[in-house]
Amino acid sequence: MEFNSIRELLAAYKRGETTPDVFLRQQWNKAKFDSHNCWISLISEAQLDGYVRALAQSDITQKPLFGVPFAIKDNIDLMGLSTTAGSKEFAYSPGDSAFVVKALIDAGAVPLGKTNLDQFATGLVGTRSPWGACKNSIDPRFISGGSSSGSAVSVATNQVLFSLGTDTAGSGRVPAALNQLVGMKASIGRLSCQGVVPACRTLDCVTIFAHSVDDIETLLPIAGQYDPSDAYARDFSSSEANTYLGEKPRIGVPANAQLAFFGNEDFANRFEKSKAQVEALGAELIEVDFAPFLEAAKLLYHGPWVAERYAAIQSFFDDHETSCVPEIQAILGGARHLTAVDAFTAQYELRALKKKCDAIICSVDAILTPTVGTTYTIEEMKSDPIALNTNLGYYTNFMNLLDYAAIAFPADSGVARLPFGVTLFSDKGTEHKLMGLASAYVEQSPFIVPDTAPNTITLAVCGAHMEGLPLNHQLLERGATLVSQRKSAKAYRFYALAGEGPKRPGMVRQSGEGESIEMELWEVPTQRIGDFLLGIPNPLGLGKVELDDGSWVTGFICEQAGAEGAKDISEFGGWRGYLSAQ
Repeated sequence: MEFNSIRELLAAYKRGETTPDVFLRQQWNKAKFDSHNCWISLISEAQLDGYVRALAQSDITQKPLFGVPFAIKDNIDLMGLSTTAGSKEFAYSPGDSAFVVKALIDAGAVPLGKTNLDQFATGLVGTRSPWGACKNSIDPRFISGGSSSGSAVSVATNQVLFSLGTDTAGSGRVPAALNQLVGMKASIGRLSCQGVVPACRTLDCVTIFAHSVDDIETLLPIAGQYDPSDAYARDFSSSEANTYLGEKPRIGVPANAQLAFFGNEDFANRFEKSKAQVEALGAELIEVDFAPFLEAAKLLYHGPWVAERYAAIQSFFDDHETSCVPEIQAILGGARHLTAVDAFTAQYELRALKKKCDAIICSVDAILTPTVGTTYTIEEMKSDPIALNTNLGYYTNFMNLLDYAAIAFPADSGVARLPFGVTLFSDKGTEHKLMGLASAYVEQSPFIVPDTAPNTITLAVCGAHMEGLPLNHQLLERGATLVSQRKSAKAYRFYALAGEGPKRPGMVRQSGEGESIEMELWEVPTQRIGDFLLGIPNPLGLGKVELDDGSWVTGFICEQAGAEGAKDISEFGGWRGYLSAQ
């Protein structure tokens, strides 16, 4: 008896068609005879007995994952089994399970074991393991994708109903695409990484693989409970608004010249069909400049984040370098020459790129890309493992660096070909919207935009965009209307910035008392904020500004570094006062 969703399995339990004892033993035996090289270790029969007994004493109505079998990538701790991170020499016995694992077990889910992975979660291929390559679930000649290889294939081959992986550069999305699955890479910090062997601790995400978006929607609130013990955890409980920019979804797509399929015409044609399906379901396709995203992606393996991978296992790697697979030796060994100067230089470059990417993100509801541009056989990977791995990360490597959320899902179904997947991504905290869009795509149902989207956003301006000044036309052209004259809280310094074009001021918030600055409040149509933001030059940006009554609105802010060398004009109380004194 097989089930393709959590809902189906729970319904079968309730109807008495099967029991956790029968079904879990069936799945455990299936895992024992797995032919795809999914597993590094399985729980013992005695451990399985313990889980079954615990379920027998539980109420199915109180356990949303009652008797649901799942798999755990072997860089995530499960008490009772060793954690290897893909290295026999690194293996240790954890004293407790990871926070996310405990949350799932508390909800009734049963872990069957630990799955194969690219060593130390470094790779997108599924072939970099001392336990051997994990084979693709559709065609065993091909790669499964990595690094969460076994986690994906164990779901795709119906050994478990869902699994946990991790994602730093695409490891929770690439295997989903290559095995006809849904892979959720939520915002950094939404799923706790406590009890996870780090790859890049500042970027790592625990991810979920399942057969359907519906299962992801069931699992994410359970797995994504806030963990105060994780230094990188973030509470997203107040960010579930499913808001859109207009009456229909605005979906960004890269310009055709910026797409890469590495000679795979089949995947190229199927992405064109994916775009057509998005339009047919009622979305507006918006061509976006993908260049800054691609530039950010290049930083992942040419900057401090390689050193961060080395730092995660430095003492082990220094003592056991030759025991690691060759690709890991090459990547981590190359980090030793990186300096603190390199780290700061890359951080500055990333920050500049993120401002450009964020502006693009703000102009659309989500961006649609292929998840991977091509795939390879296991034999092909041996010929040039580093370069081909890089090709697989073309659409994924930037995501965590830029702090975005993403969901990967099948682009089509029922085809007698290797799976092709697409990804929707947007800003952190947008998982609810992304799941809704992905669900509509997979089910081929029209996109429905809720009525809760605000029509306008209140924007505070303090300089050349004020009424009658040189850049005011940029607001008027976007249908903005002046609401009122206001003042900021007494918490800012005001500077005349240098630069070409219309003179501009910059407001910088102070840690102590500052000055109150004259401002105008404008109502700007929500759907025009994104392209307005695109025209704002460094060091200015949009953020939250405190008004003199203690309320906060969106407004122009300036980075502290941008005010260095600029003239402090706070004494004039505002831009008009300064201009009239000139």
